[in-house]
Amino acid sequence: MSGFPERIERGFAAARQIADAVLLEGYVLYPYRASAAKNRLRWQFGVLVPPEYTAVGGEHSHQRTECLMEARGGDRLAVELRFLRVQRRTVEQATPAGFESVERLELADRDLVEWDEGVEERVEILVPVEELADEGVQRPFRLPGVGETGLVHEDGAVVGRLVRRREQVDGLVWLRAEEVPGPYRAQRLIVEVENTSPWRPSRGATRDQALPRSLVSAHLLLGLENGPFVSVTDPPEWARPAVERCRNERTWPVLAGPDGERGVVLSSPIILEDHPRIAPESLGTLYDATEIDEILALRTAALTEEEKREARGTDERAGAVIDLAESMPPEVLERLHGAIRGLREVTGGGAEGAEQPWWDPGDDPEVDPGRDRVLVDGHEVGAGSRVLLRPGRRRTDAQDLFLDGRTGVVEAVLHDLDGSVHLAVTVEDDPGADLWRAQGRFRYFQPDEVTPLEGA
Repeated sequence: MSGFPERIERGFAAARQIADAVLLEGYVLYPYRASAAKNRLRWQFGVLVPPEYTAVGGEHSHQRTECLMEARGGDRLAVELRFLRVQRRTVEQATPAGFESVERLELADRDLVEWDEGVEERVEILVPVEELADEGVQRPFRLPGVGETGLVHEDGAVVGRLVRRREQVDGLVWLRAEEVPGPYRAQRLIVEVENTSPWRPSRGATRDQALPRSLVSAHLLLGLENGPFVSVTDPPEWARPAVERCRNERTWPVLAGPDGERGVVLSSPIILEDHPRIAPESLGTLYDATEIDEILALRTAALTEEEKREARGTDERAGAVIDLAESMPPEVLERLHGAIRGLREVTGGGAEGAEQPWWDPGDDPEVDPGRDRVLVDGHEVGAGSRVLLRPGRRRTDAQDLFLDGRTGVVEAVLHDLDGSVHLAVTVEDDPGADLWRAQGRFRYFQPDEVTPLEGA
């Protein structure tokens, strides 16, 4: 339990579900086995390496967060730096002569292998806002190295042991604030997090050697005891100039917690929107980057028994995912399929009093994509016109650039509400053109991205 004031702790508690997802994003990837190729290069987000390693590995040793806050008199700022510390785990087998290192220890329900575990660490700071002026407040921290050994039992006998080691990690949190000119009293908050570990890599040092001395998936929770923060994503007009001058490096601050709340900011190495939330259908953390619960649950349940044994022996979190996928009843899995959000509830469609859209193109006699024409280079172009495709490099889909110089047939002329015009086109000589046409799937170009062909 933290020593933060009650209001801040409530706000942090509401935001930690998202913060936990950030902390463990990409922690272990499907199929959750240490031997899987994509689990051999881990820790992709928010890694702050020792400063001496930055010139060797090209990664960074610090991150910087800037945002606006409206602190009130006597206000206090709470900061919770959260990250993973790599814990290197090796496996030893029991022998009559003692213990010896092995790559794999086979048990009845799992195969234990070497693996880098992630141990959650927190650095908590509570400081009066008035102390953040000028040079601000610097809080160094040190996490000493530690070793642990745990015996592995099977059928009442010791069959091996797991040896775990965490290296010393040093860091610094630097907090500053400066007044922002304008009609409202506001301050620009600057938070820098730095890895200050003194480790000096030897020549040819690898990322694998630097990781145990790094801050992994580093991110911040910021909370005010009384005042609110200002959205960096969608600031009010009075704050926009000051927000545009904020400099965020390798992190992005968003308002966290329930919609409408402005007391907590999550500054994350993953770009999020204000008030991010976990999908209510999600049953647990799957850790896999850009996870899709339904697909991962189905594929995880389909792993072979041998693959599941290795996954359970790889990491306790991976083992929990295996157990979750195996125990998921069909009705729960069905909840993951086809979830729709953002649609308003409509009852009695068309009945008196039912809310209707302010504009329905199907009921507008002036709009007919199949008959409308648009003037291009002095020629009328519409459905059936043949055109030469010249995609614009600054605004088109990158894949459309491969169609430069190809010919196509206009299928419809579409008008946006903002007055812009788009041409729905099928590409000539495309063997799948009839299928795309039947499904209503087209390529879209603006009129100045096509040239009418004579006689078309």
